[in-house]
Amino acid sequence: MNTRISRRRFARLSLTTAAALPMALTLKGQPASSQRRTAPDSEELTHYQIGPQIWLRWNNEPLTSYRAHPTQKYPYFFPVMGPVSGLSLTSESSLPWPHHRSLFFGCDQVNGGNYWQDTLERGQVISKGPKVAEATKRSAVIVDECEWKQPGKPVQMTDERRFTLTMANPRLRIMDVEIKWSAVVDVTIQKTNHALFAIRVANDLSPWGGGRLVSSEGLEGEPQTLGKPARWCTFFGKRTQAKGEPVEGIALMDHPQSPWAPCPWFTRDYGNISPMPFNWLKEPWRLPAGQSVQLKHRVVMFAGDPQEAGLDRLYEDWIKG
Repeated sequence: MNTRISRRRFARLSLTTAAALPMALTLKGQPASSQRRTAPDSEELTHYQIGPQIWLRWNNEPLTSYRAHPTQKYPYFFPVMGPVSGLSLTSESSLPWPHHRSLFFGCDQVNGGNYWQDTLERGQVISKGPKVAEATKRSAVIVDECEWKQPGKPVQMTDERRFTLTMANPRLRIMDVEIKWSAVVDVTIQKTNHALFAIRVANDLSPWGGGRLVSSEGLEGEPQTLGKPARWCTFFGKRTQAKGEPVEGIALMDHPQSPWAPCPWFTRDYGNISPMPFNWLKEPWRLPAGQSVQLKHRVVMFAGDPQEAGLDRLYEDWIKG
């Protein structure tokens, strides 16, 4: 009997054998998935830092990054990943106002400087160097100190900021924000709609992109929420670019002990929210040299709608703490 095999048949047999190998391993009690390797110490919450940038990761996937490079207008967080979609809940730069940076703290009209938009010469919030102050497998604390100044001019203000990020459950992430904002010289802030701690949401979560903007008071959309006090505001909607189109959202909460509570909100259907008093000033706001104000906010990144996320309960738990 002729046992010779043509080259073409040999190649075909080789491919068939290779394709059957994973099934054979599974049948022998050795599933193919067991061949995957996990990076050492990559499970749950991990972090690393390169210079002025800190990355937080969850199970070896990007969670968020605090970016504080000295060439930026101000430090900010981006991305801010959704719990189930694998997409950022925020935008680093979207029209019509591409200077917005995801999750950030800034202000215009500070002693004539602009720490919200425009060139660096108009004003810049400069980090002294962030660091991870505490970390566990489910939480991390990022701290930073910043100076508010224009090139060649004295420092006008400083801030000490503390961000505590907690992985509450697979569908819920919480960031608690504490900022001590201090005047180095006598500070005057004129009326402006560019302030303070703010979110620029991803386009698909904004009303312009098919999402929804609602407040804790049951109001919806920019016409109803703009200038109205609220405990929290949120954007949420379907992530149409993600498999299965899950519903996700991001909420911003304002603490009742904040200086302007109950604070009116600045809201925009294109995707910007901030509890912000300066757009409704009747006279300039002043902070004498050496004095400070304390801002407290909570950011909630959630899957589902606001009711499923329990935003009211999360707010009450927060202010009781």
